[in-house]
Amino acid sequence: MLKKKIYLDYAATSPVTKEVLAAMKHYFSQDYGNPSEPHLWGQKARFAIDKSRQKIADFLGAKPQEIIFTSGATEAINLAHKGLIEAIRDTQNGKPHIITSLIEHKAVLETCQHLEKLNWAEVTYLPVDKDGLIKIEDLKKAIKPETVLISVMYVNNEVGIIEPIREIGQLIKKINQSRITNHQSPIYFHTDVTQALQYLNCNVDYLGVDLLSLSGHKFYVPKGVGLLYFRKKTPLVRQQDGGGQEYRLRAGTENVPYIVGLGKAIELVQQNKVQSVKLIKGLREKLVKGILKNQGVRLMGSSEKNAPHIATFLVEGAEGEAMLLLFSEKGIAVSSGSACTSGLLQPSHVLTAMGVPPEKSHGSLRFSLGKENTSKEIDYVIEIFPEIINKLRKMAPNLDIFNR
Repeated sequence: MLKKKIYLDYAATSPVTKEVLAAMKHYFSQDYGNPSEPHLWGQKARFAIDKSRQKIADFLGAKPQEIIFTSGATEAINLAHKGLIEAIRDTQNGKPHIITSLIEHKAVLETCQHLEKLNWAEVTYLPVDKDGLIKIEDLKKAIKPETVLISVMYVNNEVGIIEPIREIGQLIKKINQSRITNHQSPIYFHTDVTQALQYLNCNVDYLGVDLLSLSGHKFYVPKGVGLLYFRKKTPLVRQQDGGGQEYRLRAGTENVPYIVGLGKAIELVQQNKVQSVKLIKGLREKLVKGILKNQGVRLMGSSEKNAPHIATFLVEGAEGEAMLLLFSEKGIAVSSGSACTSGLLQPSHVLTAMGVPPEKSHGSLRFSLGKENTSKEIDYVIEIFPEIINKLRKMAPNLDIFNR
């Protein structure tokens, strides 16, 4: 029986908080009507959706009619990328051009690859430096007359690096001013803020984005709800047919309880952001300091430009999945690489893009913190870390430096 139970995998998913669950409960069995129906039950459900949409719009600095509820960020990204390219591809001189980075979530990378396969778009995949940052100069060089979409995530889910989204937004704004003068199509800018929402400024005007996606289950909402923000006049063709819901951009009966939960969670983020950042940042600093005392351990990303809740390490002489299992035996949940790819026996595409050799990237270990974590939990992790890696290093061949 486990003596400890410490969850340090919040970047993969989070528990549903009691406040969010309490807000949702009413719409499962009381005001459970279909929001498209005109009767009392339906209109109560519609009011709840509208109320959540307004809360979220206020948080993002957007208009309510610019918020489209989806099943999560993956669907929102597909709608943003495919919907935009389908809307404008017949109006372009030449094939539409997309710019993204090599370390994007698979939802972006595979959507871009799909558009390439259809021959609907050309895609440039920007390199990153050793910390995972794209260079503005590389972005400038990649832009050409056919460029219609730039898509860069705000915080990388695997190493926590914060990309220069606002700088990119300011660059695109200047370019678009020139394009409008010359009667050229503008460049649209998309970012995913799923890992940034709780800790960074996600106001759409501050960032300068036209399209923004997020998933709720990373900040205490059940899995299965998210949204796409699309700035007014951004052309989109819906990708899911079957009804007129969500301003005719996402067919299907709305998931009322989950949308209510999403609105409640974002309301709580807004209320608690300053306190949360201070708490999580302090815990991460303590964790990083303690883990780096061990020989052969390297912190990925940048201490100055990282989100406060993610700390990813490369551990020499220890394989990530094996570390994960030994931590789990001790009652600690961590991850090796991102949750969406950890089941694959291939090196992390993020670490590879950052210049980490495949044999070393298999030794990655990600800790991601949340509001339930405590200083005592971090102490325990730091205490047992040497025991776990030393055990694995003794089992590894040809690593005399660690087996002496």
